[in-house]
Amino acid sequence: MTTTIHPTAIVSEAAKIGENVSVGPYCIVGDDVVLGDGVSLISHVSIDGRTTVGPRTKIYPFSSIGHPPQDLKFEGEHSTVNIGSDCTLREYVTINPGTSGGGMETRVGDHCLLMVGVHIAHDCRVGNHVVMANQASLAGHCIVDDYVRFGGICGVHQFVRIGAHAFVGAMSFVENDVIPYGSVLGNRAYLGGLNLVGLKRRKFDRESIHALRAAYRMIFSNEGTLRERIEDAAEIFKGEKLVEEVINFIRKPSERALCMPRNGVETSE
Repeated sequence: MTTTIHPTAIVSEAAKIGENVSVGPYCIVGDDVVLGDGVSLISHVSIDGRTTVGPRTKIYPFSSIGHPPQDLKFEGEHSTVNIGSDCTLREYVTINPGTSGGGMETRVGDHCLLMVGVHIAHDCRVGNHVVMANQASLAGHCIVDDYVRFGGICGVHQFVRIGAHAFVGAMSFVENDVIPYGSVLGNRAYLGGLNLVGLKRRKFDRESIHALRAAYRMIFSNEGTLRERIEDAAEIFKGEKLVEEVINFIRKPSERALCMPRNGVETSE
């Protein structure tokens, strides 16, 4: 198979196009775009700016990638969008480049599925194997770790961190950080427990899941302060990889508070 560009497509001569690329009808590819080997633009895709699309990624009609961010502070700085390999971007996906206030890069990892109408704003960092269902949206500066799943029509506040293997329920609004392996839902989303379905699907062993459940109950109990419970869990579950990931996530400084359960947990530090 050789690279094919439909006669109605507009592809800049300055763009870097890999081997076996397919550019369908009415697509527009800007000067500084890099399309890796095997990339497929189905039709009516617009890619501009300093955007790199990794090998074998497929982008469906009416997606808009790399155009200026929806940030009034943006002044045309030479920021980038980097999309990994083997991703699928369905219809009407929008991804904006970074800004000088956020690291100058928006990044999407490998093997991600972004369904219809997904929006990823400036300076977001999305990990590998992330699935975002229809109309899920990330505001600026969000960090999403590997294997996170988003239900449809959900929104995430700017600067929120979402840990690996977490699940965000459909029609939720997430304004605070979500622990790894957590499951959140609701308008002003709350922590509803662990993403046990995801843990089992990813084939984590039974002993690790049991340790994580016990640590979860300890960390989000009503006894003492959150800091005290974290220190207790760190000592009791030392060496348990999943628990240590949660503890390290909570300890890391953040712009946002932590998403908590609805059970009267004391959150003071």
